[in-house]
Amino acid sequence: MAGSSVSVDISQAMTTAAIPAGDWLVVAPTLITILGGSLCLMLRKNTDLQPKIGIGFLALLVLANLALLIRVLDHGVITMVMGSWLPPFGIAFTVDTLGVTLSMIGSIVAFCAGVFGVATVDSTGRRYGFYPFLLLLMTGVSGAFLTGDIFNLYVWFEVLLISSYGLLILGNDRIQLDGAVKYGVLNLVATNLFLIATGLLYGIFGTLNMADIAMKVAALENPASGTLATVAALYFLAFAMKAAAFPVNFWLPASYHTPNVVVSAVFAGLLTKVGVYALIRVFVLLLPASRGYMSDVVAAVAIATLLTGALGALAQSEVRRLLGYVVIAGIGSMLAGISVGSTLALSGAIFYAVHSIIVMTALYMVSGIMCMMGGSYDLRKLGGLYQKSAAFAGVFLVLGFAVSGLPPFSGFWPKVILVDAAFSDGRAWLGAAILVSGFLVTLAMGRIWIFAFWRGGPEGTPDGEAAPSADGSAIQLTGGAVWLPLGILTALVVYFGLQPEWMIELSTRGAGGIVEPFGYLRSVFGEQG
Repeated sequence: MAGSSVSVDISQAMTTAAIPAGDWLVVAPTLITILGGSLCLMLRKNTDLQPKIGIGFLALLVLANLALLIRVLDHGVITMVMGSWLPPFGIAFTVDTLGVTLSMIGSIVAFCAGVFGVATVDSTGRRYGFYPFLLLLMTGVSGAFLTGDIFNLYVWFEVLLISSYGLLILGNDRIQLDGAVKYGVLNLVATNLFLIATGLLYGIFGTLNMADIAMKVAALENPASGTLATVAALYFLAFAMKAAAFPVNFWLPASYHTPNVVVSAVFAGLLTKVGVYALIRVFVLLLPASRGYMSDVVAAVAIATLLTGALGALAQSEVRRLLGYVVIAGIGSMLAGISVGSTLALSGAIFYAVHSIIVMTALYMVSGIMCMMGGSYDLRKLGGLYQKSAAFAGVFLVLGFAVSGLPPFSGFWPKVILVDAAFSDGRAWLGAAILVSGFLVTLAMGRIWIFAFWRGGPEGTPDGEAAPSADGSAIQLTGGAVWLPLGILTALVVYFGLQPEWMIELSTRGAGGIVEPFGYLRSVFGEQG
């Protein structure tokens, strides 16, 4: 009634307390990348200024994620709601150790890609939007890792996918369009499955807040009902497509070798890991009972992904296609951890995801440098690279050992944890598949080393007498834009191998926080959680 003086108590629906200044860090990664991407887009014709602005904002992104990680480690899980509406009414960003760890590593990789792009993306690529698309891609990646709302996870997936389409077709070559069509169609199918599953979940529980769904599922008498089983199966198929798990992974080797090599590096490092993250979040936090009865299915998919990825790598002679299959083999290791589902196994999967983000980005950068030095990505046309640069050959060996899971580098420890978890759970065959896949990947990396580095020249030339000269049109290899990002990523690979304690602690804390999500629920709903 007009003029009524009736007061309304909104304290049950809205927060009236001021948000602590430190909690604004929760949304800082998305705000920084949106602002940076928009600014780069407005300045797209200034191709000299764009890299400076883009790299500056990516450096800010790294600092914001580092500050957010420190705050989460100090204060526990942090929740920030939009518009002051309390969950489950308001959209929530909920940041735990798992999400912020992956967000931080992702930002480091994006920063390295931004610097590498100075040397590998020409003025046409910049004009068509390399830096705006890279920053907006990171908006989607950061939002996906930090959101506490299942529908907004879908939205952030869309943001990163739209940006990835733009990056994929930079250059507008026919082969890029062909790869983009395969990439786009499969991801469109996966996205629709994701949306259908989310709609069903909302229809069952009437909420999209992850913590609220987790509590309502835990309160069910039969959390493994037929309807929830359908939802779980749809989610698994959708995220398996995005993670490039067998048999819905053929789009990855068909598309990742087509764009600019720095775009391939970012994709290989980040995009499939967002799918793995979504699988962990949904199957361990939201639908743990579904993970339990689907465990054998996930294990079978993991083994098939491990072996087909490694065998596919052995069959390739084009370096980027070979690396695409190595990415797939790594996804199998992470799926093995999800299948077992214990805190130990999930910590191994998280550690492996961090390792894979770093090492696969670095290896794609290495493949670009190999092409600059040897004039081709084809192993049959490469050779003599060791003679050109022994230090670069050494960097490749370090990364090759790491991706194979050999000591003393970053891939060794997560594989040890995953194999230990599989044997401890009575699944020796799953642990054996991880070891066999690692052996086959070692052979594939050995092929690159022998043909491209150790052999004197291309196929058919006298060994040791015909080291190829660099392509005259190749981008110059001098300068920090090429070696600085590769040096940072290689240093991380060595550091996490020699000093794994910090990452093991982060991974264990991230896994423990999602297996027993009391802290997560309390952050969203207070003590009632």
